[in-house]
Order: sequence, then structure tokens, then C-alpha cells
Amino acid sequence: MTALRDLIELVRAPAALSVPGDVLAGAAAGRAIGGRTLGLACSSICLYWAGMAANDWADRHLDAIERPERPIPSGRVPPGTALAVAAGLTVAGVAMAGLTGGRRSLTVAAPLAAAIWTYDLAAKNTPAGPLTMAICRALDVLLGATPSHSPAATALFSALPAALSVAAHTYLLTALSRDETSGTTRGTPATTLAGTIALAVTTALQPALRPATPPA
Repeated sequence: MTALRDLIELVRAPAALSVPGDVLAGAAAGRAIGGRTLGLACSSICLYWAGMAANDWADRHLDAIERPERPIPSGRVPPGTALAVAAGLTVAGVAMAGLTGGRRSLTVAAPLAAAIWTYDLAAKNTPAGPLTMAICRALDVLLGATPSHSPAATALFSALPAALSVAAHTYLLTALSRDETSGTTRGTPATTLAGTIALAVTTALQPALRPATPPA
């Protein structure tokens, strides 16, 4: 039987601490912080874990060569188990979003789940990979704004600057990490650093640049 510690390694459980901040940022920007924020953060964590399991399932043949110590190529987690874990966590994450925030949260959680699977199964090793990952994190931020008492369009518009900032940062890091095993050009880290600095400056000035009122 697959040990619990191997499943924890499969989904990169501790790394999920990086995603509740997306939901919290969206909730703060959309003035939606409240009891539902915790439920949406748990939904985000489930979807993150699902993405990690799906990623390892999709990469199992490559990992057998480059990362044989990982749970699937090492034989500690069967491929079918990994796929079932990914599917189950996806269903749990989307269901939790619906139970927490209703239809409004579902309209963001469902595309988020689809984007995660698209990245893992199709986009990751293509030029569209960084953009797809950026979309995932942007939707994660917008998820936090969905319980707002404001109209849906107003709440999402309020959270859009935060979502775009997280998306831009994610795009830069994903583009940089694509060549982690094969190496990259000297210009790539410099470009990433310059982009990160520009993003930080833009984010710092963002409150002054945000429109006073959202569109009707």
C-alpha cells in the first residue's frame, strides 16, 4: 500500500502554503475577507495539490530519467494512484469552492481547475506554459474576491490589479524555471530580475494608479 508520507511528497504538501495568499489578496482587494475566505483558501490548496499530483503523473516518464527519486518513478506511488489523487483533489477543490461561495465562486474555481490540468497535460512544455501558469495564479486571486457583497463584476474588477500583479510575477518565475535541468542563457536571469523590479515598482504605485470607480 502507498504510504501517507509518499502521498504528501507527491502533492508537495508544505508548498501549498504559497497559495492561500492568492485568495487572501483577492479577498482584500474585493473587500470580501470573512468566514468564507478560509473555505476558499482550502479549495485553493486542494487544487494546488491536485496540480502537483497531475504534474508528476504527466511527467512520470521524464522523471524516470531526470528525477528517479520522485514518488512515481521510484515505485512508491503507482501512476494510477497519482492520477486518482489528482482527480479526487480537483473534485474536492471545486466542490469546496461551490459550497463556500456558491455559483459565483464556481464560475472561477471551474476555469481554475481546467487551467491547472491544461498546464500539466498540454501547455507546460510549450511556449504557452508560462502564460497558462500565470492564468492559474490570477484566477486563484480572483477566487478570493467572489464572496464579496458587491456585484460580481465590481468585485472581480477590484481584485484585477492584484491578480495581474501575481500573474506577471508567476509568468517571470515560470519562464525562468523552464530550463532548470538543462541550463539557460545568461540573459534570462537578468531579464527576470529586471522584470521583477519593474513589477515591484508598479505594484508599489498601484494604489495611486487604480481607477476611482469600477465600470458599471
